[in-house]
Amino acid sequence: MTLVDTAAEHVDAINRLGLRIAGPIEEFSTPIPAFTPDTVRGTWDTIVLATKAHHTVSAVRALLPHLGDSGCVISAQNGLNEFTIAEVVGEARTVGAFVNFGADYLEPGVVLYGGRGTVTVGEAFQPQIPSPTPRVLASIDAWRDFDERAFATTNIFGYLWAKEAYGAMLFVTALTNDSIADALARPKYRQLYIAIAREILAVALARGVHPESFDGFDPAAYLPAAPVGAASQSLDALVAHNRKSAKTHSGIWRDLAVRKRPTEVDAQLGIVVRLGAEVGVPTPLTARVVALITEIERGVRPQALDNMEALAS
Repeated sequence: MTLVDTAAEHVDAINRLGLRIAGPIEEFSTPIPAFTPDTVRGTWDTIVLATKAHHTVSAVRALLPHLGDSGCVISAQNGLNEFTIAEVVGEARTVGAFVNFGADYLEPGVVLYGGRGTVTVGEAFQPQIPSPTPRVLASIDAWRDFDERAFATTNIFGYLWAKEAYGAMLFVTALTNDSIADALARPKYRQLYIAIAREILAVALARGVHPESFDGFDPAAYLPAAPVGAASQSLDALVAHNRKSAKTHSGIWRDLAVRKRPTEVDAQLGIVVRLGAEVGVPTPLTARVVALITEIERGVRPQALDNMEALAS
């Protein structure tokens, strides 16, 4: 395994001390060669892309010279970045991955592993295949060294679109300073979380996607025809899942409150607004979340519970 990162201090710390994993699940350090993009040499058959969604284009262009002729790029990111990756390397060399474990960068050379979550890999642009391909199975074998519950899927976009809906909820929680669990548990705003998940899922269904369940998030519970109370039960399950994680706040919240840098909001939610428009599905609530997060990024709006009222209005 070889690591590549644009943060020189992170690369330096890993090369000197190894990559340290911290948190309640495991604590260890492991020596791994690490490079910055300008110093890495060689080619690989499998490259796992783990950047923020809005860095996808630049990262894929940088890795392209290092991708073997028969190799593939696996998108271990939030969002629908497989489309962007395929524009650079081609659909045949693009593989999707869904990761929902809790992790955070703490300091150079140190990453928090805060909570377990679903991990699955699947072909992004071969929807008719009846079973996982050899390269997907090989990837899962490697992932199982990290989490023995990792599995292969033939419906990766079902998981990715479901996480788009859950991710939209997380963007809403980041409008405040509440933890994920506390925010989702507030009765007053539950209808907002349900409504934005419903918008995202409406776009997925209109595009022929069958969303999949994961870690307490049940897409069927948010559909208009769901039984009364189903969405609230799913929210309760999400609260319980997040209460178990040492990662209390989302990476979105951390980008805004701690690292003071742009989030993935346009790359993750803005793309849903655009894809919804293509199939005639309106997404006004999603568009409003994009606007509110952007205002926080620009420093003209604080993170506060009042933002929930602005969204509700």
